[in-house]
Amino acid sequence: MRVTLSITAFLLLMLAPVSGQDFTVMFYNVENLFDTVDDTTKNDEEFLPDGARRWTPSRYYRKLNSIARAVSAAGGWELPSLIGLCEVENEKVLKDLAYGTILSAGNYGIVHRESPDPRGIDLALLYRRDRFSVAETEAWLPAVHDSIPVSTRNILYVKVKAGADTLHLVLCHLPSRRGGMLAAGDLRETMVSLAGDAIDSIMSTSSGRASVIVMGDFNTPPGEPLIRRFASEAGLVNLSAETAGQGRGSYRYQGTWEMIDQVLVSESMTDSTGILYADPGSFRVVDAPFLLTGDETYPGNKPYPTYGGYRYSGGYSDHLPVTVRITRR
Repeated sequence: MRVTLSITAFLLLMLAPVSGQDFTVMFYNVENLFDTVDDTTKNDEEFLPDGARRWTPSRYYRKLNSIARAVSAAGGWELPSLIGLCEVENEKVLKDLAYGTILSAGNYGIVHRESPDPRGIDLALLYRRDRFSVAETEAWLPAVHDSIPVSTRNILYVKVKAGADTLHLVLCHLPSRRGGMLAAGDLRETMVSLAGDAIDSIMSTSSGRASVIVMGDFNTPPGEPLIRRFASEAGLVNLSAETAGQGRGSYRYQGTWEMIDQVLVSESMTDSTGILYADPGSFRVVDAPFLLTGDETYPGNKPYPTYGGYRYSGGYSDHLPVTVRITRR
């Protein structure tokens, strides 16, 4: 009975409307959140009950509840107001996550646009409907790259409003730089350039005072020239850079932590000119112990993944969530 009362009290706290002027923004690469139904338009055969990964309904629902637990940990006593997600298959998995888990306490709305990614993994936004409304949504993707149609995740743009305040959100999941994929590097530059041009347009119509948050899995750390140039040219401050400089990260590759999941904000959000303020010191990697597991190959811990290769381990994700705290002035 005491356990039941404790859980009930926790849920009531998260159900309560957010007080004050602060709210949390979160980004999380959830590592292949697929349902168990075959979609003939996507290469999702691995994630079927009879597929290579034996992706059964019980494993699917366990993952949904695991992601919900990670989100709850990221928000502390208050569920995040805005959650950027990547590697989600479709709107169904988002509904199952937002309405079929503990996250139902957050009364989340869903923004999702299908992309031409061959595997069908997309970006999405969950937003608390008691705090925000969606004013505009777009999917950005170059039509061609090197004269070839682009088949990758699009960039998701969402303009949300809280009363008279407007916040522009840009969600990215850039192509991987691993495996000797030289073309992917060029495509990353094209995608970043596309995002930069769009952000320039947003800033120019607001005399440089627009509140813009860019978050995502950039598949490259903050110190790389591509990201540094993007931040400089778009007038953005990379809130992830300082933490990355301390040797911390959201992803571990061959025993080394890398900050490939990042949050950048417009300069007006870090000085005295913006309505919404992002404290650079509020950026954090959510590294709760239950999100970590021992690394079998290298010393130390790594994110607790759902799979290690094709071996099911039942964890959360091979990435850690990142968050930043925003204050409305």
